[in-house]
Amino acid sequence: MPLDPQLQAMRDQRERDGVAPLYSMTLEAARAADLASIKAGGGTPEPVHDVTDHTIEGPGGDLQVRVYRPSGSTPLPVLVYFFGGGWVLGTIDTADGIARTLANSAGCLVVVPGYRLAPEHPFPASIEDCYAAVRWVADNAAEIGADPDRIAVGGDSAGGNLAAGVTLIAQEAGDLTLAGQLLVYPNTDQLADDESMRANDDPFQFNHHSVAWYRKHYLIDPDDAENPLASPLRAETLKGLPPALVITAEYDPLRDQGERYAKRLADDAVPVTLARYDGMSHGFFAMAGTVDESRVALAQAAAQLRAWFAS
Repeated sequence: MPLDPQLQAMRDQRERDGVAPLYSMTLEAARAADLASIKAGGGTPEPVHDVTDHTIEGPGGDLQVRVYRPSGSTPLPVLVYFFGGGWVLGTIDTADGIARTLANSAGCLVVVPGYRLAPEHPFPASIEDCYAAVRWVADNAAEIGADPDRIAVGGDSAGGNLAAGVTLIAQEAGDLTLAGQLLVYPNTDQLADDESMRANDDPFQFNHHSVAWYRKHYLIDPDDAENPLASPLRAETLKGLPPALVITAEYDPLRDQGERYAKRLADDAVPVTLARYDGMSHGFFAMAGTVDESRVALAQAAAQLRAWFAS
């Protein structure tokens, strides 16, 4: 179907304003522009019962973690959510709107770690930080009012990649059972060359040039593209991983690899729901203030989280 009218209007406004692609900017400018755009699209953040910031010990030093609490009830299940931004852009604030909405609608704690970014800290720094944050939640559940037996992971774009990678690490470690994985238009194959990657080249949308720009900053060693923690689709097996909800967008260079990952999960007997949002482009999940389908996708994610936590 055609690009959603709300997204089309936003795209056309960017063209009229001559907005430069993020990949043409300096890192500092791109980081500022990315956060500003997400805040503008997210609308007014929902109030939650409580928001607390913590400093934990991470693999590379102090790691900031934010906990969103929807109510005073304890213990609550937990979603550890990893923000998007191509492992290069983004902060905890990038996921603020999503975290608040999912905390309220799923009735769970949402924990967002401020993982290290490339190129200052290339692969595997971010995935190591994300797993450390999940371990911290499990090990300190009583302190934050969490249920250590009901922990899910999730994220959008690069955050979805990191969530998928965390499930692989947890499975190999064997000491942490995750309730589910919420993968929103995730990067799953750093070497993907497929129809959706080739077709999406609009300079006023997230496109294949964006993907390449992020990858070159993240993977200093090109051989790391084959590593399953960078490209989960390239894992030898996905058997035994936690159940998944994979959300993709029709107008997204990452669409095909996300859908291939969902098929691989299903082929390896992992319960999985694939939801393609037609008419949507990359990034729509964070646009609850401006795109109607964003709220639909958030509601689907919340319903899936409630189901995982109830099982």
